Amino acid sequence: MKCNGGSGLLRDLPLIGKIFETVRAAVTIPFTGKFRAGWKDDEIVCVELARLAEDCGLSAVALHARTREQGYSGEARWDWIAAVRKAVKIPVVGNGDIRCPEDAAAMVAQTGCDAVMIGRTAASNPWIFRQIAQYGERGSYDQPTEADRYEMIRTYFRMLIDEELPDAEGKMKQFASWFTHGVSGGAALRKHIYESKSTPDILSRVDEFFAARLAPADEGVNASS
Repeated sequence: MKCNGGSGLLRDLPLIGKIFETVRAAVTIPFTGKFRAGWKDDEIVCVELARLAEDCGLSAVALHARTREQGYSGEARWDWIAAVRKAVKIPVVGNGDIRCPEDAAAMVAQTGCDAVMIGRTAASNPWIFRQIAQYGERGSYDQPTEADRYEMIRTYFRMLIDEELPDAEGKMKQFASWFTHGVSGGAALRKHIYESKSTPDILSRVDEFFAARLAPADEGVNASS
């Protein structure tokens, strides 16, 4: 924002228009834009900005229904998404406060948006997209098992190691709180991950944690007893 980028552009629609026009002229692939509702409650520009995007030839727009001043606090104003949907003919994607499949269905029903976008919830529940599809088909959805969670965490951490990213350890610790959300005893695993000194050690801690949880209940019981 110090360079008039990001959310700072919400106070400079003429510059956004120039950016839209320049990018649209430079590419032939679909061109979409995502933005917040405005800088603060008395500076809401989402409808005007959506119309500008449509006029400049954008293929679709996505609205995070919060202001820059809100950050990620408070409730998303879905009525702003509905207002944008009514104002333009291009597809409108709604974003903000979708924490479960029921929320996704409610946003579509209340706003008429063409699709939903999910951010933070997807980090703690990567199965949310599958669950939304299941909810739409049958009105219910599956919950991930302990084995599903283990496989997801281990696969992602293993990929970080295999790709030899310079900050793989930091990434593991960063996502530990997301990935252990909803895991019984997850606080203990997070503690072990944060205290680990290397990526192999972190992976070992994950393996040990889930090995104990996924072991058959009768494992170790003497068959002759």
